[in-house]
Amino acid sequence: MTEQARRAQIVGAAIETVAELGYAATSFKQIATRAGLSSTGLISYHFKGKQELVDEVYAEVLRRYADFVMGFLDRSDTVAGELRAFLVANLRFMRAHRSHTVALMQVRPHVSVRGRDEDHRRMADLLREGQRAGEFREFDADTMAIFVLALRNGVLARAAEDEALDLDLCERELLTLVERATTQAHQPSG
Repeated sequence: MTEQARRAQIVGAAIETVAELGYAATSFKQIATRAGLSSTGLISYHFKGKQELVDEVYAEVLRRYADFVMGFLDRSDTVAGELRAFLVANLRFMRAHRSHTVALMQVRPHVSVRGRDEDHRRMADLLREGQRAGEFREFDADTMAIFVLALRNGVLARAAEDEALDLDLCERELLTLVERATTQAHQPSG
């Protein structure tokens, strides 16, 4: 097995182990067992320590997530449609890749390089674009980005804890809430 393939095998086993046992209970021993490795030394050979492995788990899940979400984002001609597609893609990723999402939620507080600022910046930019296009009402885009991402993260965190959570219902309510928060209220004429 090539070094790259072995690293991928270890990261895959780490994702599954963290998703099943949680970050705190995950050890190299459990990861090695899940990966079918003869010893934890093979993990240590490829990763300097738990932090490097956690960072790689985070990066791998984000790569998969980005690939998945990009398939949803080019389908709309409006900014509101892009925002809607982004939120739908997040919940659909949870359905399709539950262990990846659970692992992401578990390791996110422990990664040494966080993408939160980048998530926030992109969301705020999207919201500003919608305001410039006249699709969204006036609001502070940075503050609204905090709210939208917190709502998304809240659903994902709850879904990670509760496999029985109705993600279809969550999707409908999340979309309704964000739409009402961002768009102009239509006043009846006359």
